[in-house]
Amino acid sequence: MNIAILRGTLSSAPRTTELPSGSTVHNYEVVTVDRQGGRQTVPVAWIDPARPPRVDTDDEVVVVGSVRRRWFRAGGATVSRTEILASVVARPGSERARKAVRAAIESAADTSVVTT
Repeated sequence: MNIAILRGTLSSAPRTTELPSGSTVHNYEVVTVDRQGGRQTVPVAWIDPARPPRVDTDDEVVVVGSVRRRWFRAGGATVSRTEILASVVARPGSERARKAVRAAIESAADTSVVTT
């Protein structure tokens, strides 16, 4: 099962890119803090969101999605990037964030899921 839930602060303004396919990708850089005070910057991509939130640098967000690693060519070399592929980006405390987190946790706790 591949479920990711982040809560953190945007380190920069979101970037929006239009792909040749016509899809729109919103990119975020979310800074999280662990229990020991360590900081991690996590790249987030959200493809064709129905309602992207109006957020900016230093705003706090909740992200629900999955981890993905993608490969691409850059500067003549093949490189990879690990990021969160978002299904929801919302402000903490919003009903949208609560519903998305609750659904992710219920999915993870579902005992009918079979692993091999």
